[in-house]
Amino acid sequence: MQTMQWPRPSDEANTELMMTDYPDEDEPAGFAGLALRPELLDALSNLGYEEPTPIQRESIPPLLEGHDLLGQAATGTGKTAAFALPLLNSLTLGTGDAGPGALVLVPTRELAEQVSQAVHRYGRGLGVRVLPVYGGQPIGRPLHALKRGVDVVVGTPGRVLDHLGRGTIDLSGVRTVVLDEADEMLDMGFAEDIEAILDQTPTERQTVLFSATMPPRIDAIARQHLREPVRIQMGRPALPPGELPKVRQSVYFVARTHKAAALGRVLDVEAPTAAIVFCRTREEVDELTEVLNGRGYRAEALHGGLSQDQRDRVMGRLRSGTTELLVATDVAARGLDIEQLTHVVNYNVPSAPEAYVHRIGRVGRAGREGSAITLAEPREQRMLTAIERLTRQPIAIENVPSVSDLRTRRLELTRASIEEKVADDDLDRFRGILARLTEERDLETVALAAIKMLHEASGGDGDDVEIPSVARGNRDKNRDQGRRWDDSRKDDHRGGPVRGRPARAGSARLFLGIGKRNGLRPQDMVGAIAGESGLSARDIGAIQIADRYTLVEVPEPAADMVIAALRRATIRGRKATVRRERPMH
Repeated sequence: MQTMQWPRPSDEANTELMMTDYPDEDEPAGFAGLALRPELLDALSNLGYEEPTPIQRESIPPLLEGHDLLGQAATGTGKTAAFALPLLNSLTLGTGDAGPGALVLVPTRELAEQVSQAVHRYGRGLGVRVLPVYGGQPIGRPLHALKRGVDVVVGTPGRVLDHLGRGTIDLSGVRTVVLDEADEMLDMGFAEDIEAILDQTPTERQTVLFSATMPPRIDAIARQHLREPVRIQMGRPALPPGELPKVRQSVYFVARTHKAAALGRVLDVEAPTAAIVFCRTREEVDELTEVLNGRGYRAEALHGGLSQDQRDRVMGRLRSGTTELLVATDVAARGLDIEQLTHVVNYNVPSAPEAYVHRIGRVGRAGREGSAITLAEPREQRMLTAIERLTRQPIAIENVPSVSDLRTRRLELTRASIEEKVADDDLDRFRGILARLTEERDLETVALAAIKMLHEASGGDGDDVEIPSVARGNRDKNRDQGRRWDDSRKDDHRGGPVRGRPARAGSARLFLGIGKRNGLRPQDMVGAIAGESGLSARDIGAIQIADRYTLVEVPEPAADMVIAALRRATIRGRKATVRRERPMH
């Protein structure tokens, strides 16, 4: 393991993050050697944790020493415990109704709940009081808890800032601040909210920042708010020659009109144990869920339009095996860890390369193998190039399975089913039937008939038709000549005049009765829409903020869903009128 202090601005030659190797096998093992409180060690033992993961082994010691830390680690590496255990270890408990001693900022309510539950489990023996705060929850419960006093607050930036504005939360006693999934929070437009929150915390606090990717914006935040941090980047262990990575990445180019059929074809061939299919909007999630159920899959939708109880029930069915496909938006599926998950499918190319990294992190967790599949239209080649540049890994181009490929795969599944039954020990009761069938027919004919019946019962050859191939262009040329992703985003969400001219093709313009007088900023709109509706920041068009109102363009198919989501939400601490813009006469 190698660590470096944050370089001076003039030390440009050393600005690359150092790679962290996996520890040697003869290094001391176990949590006992990490100088944690006995109560925390007991909690880890009761939870069945025996060995710290690499990110935990490298992060916990410097955090216990009080250093700030900048960590890059993929999801599923155990980074929640990496910051939660030192945080709990340093808490001063028994301070009555004083404000929290630690604050953890996360991008979504799902992750807020997940981190809060983890902190509660680790700190149970210490009697730690943990409170999650996020949009969409009844305001009464967190208000009562804050009045009684809490030790750790885990929240989304928008809701924490809302509490600060109400005067219901006091961060003056915070000793540790954690920014978890920092790149995702920036993508959702929370940069200024984070700045405002950090300004309300003591300057001598300990600051911890974890991110799956390290774009320049993360560097800027770290330089401004972290003091000579220890920097850690987890490297993957070297693979033996000829061995494939644990996450197999592939892309299928297909026209939009054939995308649903292509998805079904790929799923038929891949036969995942459990899979998440990522979509851009709630509407797309609901439509695709119906299509997949019509094809015989056990699919369920997961998006921001569901209550927390509904989401919990969906996740329970997926974990129990009752459901095999989860069709979800990015916001709903953030931070999920499903042990039996084998495949992640991008029904559309993600609108930001960083989102791709987070999505495929759902598989290949804790050393498990998995597959990441993307369905792309030819026009999305530039985005794929940006993803490859960020991940520094090529994405293999595959051909959509043909009818012949599909039929071959179905025959293989039939054979596998028969081999499984051959191993059963209760076959003797069928010997009488076999004897009667073979009185006038030979055994081979009877066996073939039984195989045919089983094959047809499981779907048979069906009436599938070929899915036409599409031109993919020259991706190598695109890699060399494509613009940098950050440059391609520089004109997004500009505040130029939009009223009086038609919305861009395929978009709808929404009117919100909130504007500059309410302190509204473009990033507030982007964060509210992305956080509540599941749209990505890239899907949101031009934004115009006037004194008393705001106009924003969103994709036409998602307009009604966005309106419904924003009507339920609070923006800058208030409810706003939301409707389609009325035409000017």
